[in-house]
Amino acid sequence: MVEDAEALRLRAAEEIVRAVARAISEKGRCTLCLAGGTTPAGAYETIAAHHAGALDWSRVDFFWNDERCVPPDDPSSNFGLAQRTLLSRLGPCSDRVHRMRGEIAPQEGARDYEVRLARVFTGLPRFDLLLLGLGDDAHIASLFPGHPALEERQRWVLPVEVEAPVRHRLTLTSPVLNNAARILFLVSGEKKAAAVRSVLGGQRDARTFPAQLIGPSDGHVTWLIDRAAEPRGLAL
Repeated sequence: MVEDAEALRLRAAEEIVRAVARAISEKGRCTLCLAGGTTPAGAYETIAAHHAGALDWSRVDFFWNDERCVPPDDPSSNFGLAQRTLLSRLGPCSDRVHRMRGEIAPQEGARDYEVRLARVFTGLPRFDLLLLGLGDDAHIASLFPGHPALEERQRWVLPVEVEAPVRHRLTLTSPVLNNAARILFLVSGEKKAAAVRSVLGGQRDARTFPAQLIGPSDGHVTWLIDRAAEPRGLAL
């Protein structure tokens, strides 16, 4: 628990840099899976402003947990968000930036990203660090309540159509999300308090609260939540 959104972005940036540094120290490289949204964006801006020189970013492979089916320069693009706030200021090697191609047909985009993942990982992808936000409805990545994609256990990436301003999206599936070595949730604001309560303190129902899908058998989950997002009466 941190005090406010400002404290959250500072703490998140520190946690991300620490995890990336550990992976590079242990393996010589890091696989980092980014999330979209305003809360991760604040962490990205903090990393770029205060931690850019702390690491050899050429040793980091960047991935995304979901993407809207828009061109990369569209304001809604998760890649575009990371490019503006982080990547353009770190200057990673272009062949280490593995974006989802939201500008092509969704089915083709999903297959394309599975191929890209298979070029980097042997077997089921295992990210050193995977970032997740939390929707007001408890969705994660682009896995929304009641969607058939919640049941997927074979495919790594799916095209989905959801009830959101940008309906067509690409998303990693729960087997890939749960195979990460470390998962870091970033949650800020009072609008998220009900979702936090449902996910962490409510009845188990992952079809209604998709964030409950997250439970890695060989990984660690950390929730970074600011005080506004803390549900009353639920000890975190």
